[in-house]
Amino acid sequence: MAEQHTQTAAEPHAQTPAEPAPEDTRSHRGSLLIKDRAVARIATAAALQVPGVVRRSSGLSLLTGRELPRADVTTGGNAVAVNLYVAAEWPYDAAMLTRRVHDSVERQLRELTGLSVHELNVVVAATAVPEDADSDAAIPVEYLESDIVAGRTEPRTPVPVVAPLPPLAYPAAAPAAALIAVAALILAFTAARELLIVRGTYGGAPWLRNSFEWFGRLHWEPWIPVAAAACVAVGVVLLAVACKPRRRTHLPLQVAGPVATVWMRRTDLARMCSAHASSLSGVATARTVVDRRRAVVRITVEDETPVADLTAAVRAAVEPNLALLAEPIPLVVKVNR
Repeated sequence: MAEQHTQTAAEPHAQTPAEPAPEDTRSHRGSLLIKDRAVARIATAAALQVPGVVRRSSGLSLLTGRELPRADVTTGGNAVAVNLYVAAEWPYDAAMLTRRVHDSVERQLRELTGLSVHELNVVVAATAVPEDADSDAAIPVEYLESDIVAGRTEPRTPVPVVAPLPPLAYPAAAPAAALIAVAALILAFTAARELLIVRGTYGGAPWLRNSFEWFGRLHWEPWIPVAAAACVAVGVVLLAVACKPRRRTHLPLQVAGPVATVWMRRTDLARMCSAHASSLSGVATARTVVDRRRAVVRITVEDETPVADLTAAVRAAVEPNLALLAEPIPLVVKVNR
């Protein structure tokens, strides 16, 4: 009994097995991958929260993916670049609207994804009339003065002004190019038909074999120099037409900027001058022709109005219209009785 007691007393002093160490799970952790589509959804949702930004979609735009707002996203590292296309409710302040959209999208992307916005371009691609009063109102967004004003007062690098290209007429070589393209298509169709006939795929009489055989048997003929000279003349004409500069179809108007951005057709300028001249008393008809050097107004007098007085009145009515041009042209008034 004493032996059993000794063993029983020794049991509490027996060594307990050591607990297993906690397993290091850091090597089993995954990585977070934010796809561009998710960033685009966040950007469009943030843009819709701005008052004045509306959703614009139709059946065709849903099929082509051109609904508004939409975002083109490019991610790299911890930064993202976004081109955001929105539809604005008319009328709107473009500067304020784009600034609010920029602030809202940048804030949402930073809070939800942790990505810093490297570049965000906001493009107002369409406008929409105000919706009915019972439609869902946009969720208001609170803006701090520091976000709207102070954040945009930092000096920016001046952007060089690039002069836009003036409107030009169609190139003179366009008709010749169309004819050459049609001839090339006909030649390609004929060559494909000949190839199918030679391979036995298509049964039919060849069109080009006899012509090439005739050319192969051809010797010097009196008409060959004439044909060669005609081909050279046609080639020279085509080269001259291709090198001919395109003429300007519009006249630039005076603008506040350093370069011309608004143009008017000579026809519209002539119609405007004729309308002002014909509205004068004593003028039966007025016709204006505007060319590169001058504007000629021909008027027909109804009664015995003095020519000098009528000419002065026409000049006073028409010259302000010509003053809108960046390079004013002289006015010539001709009176017919």
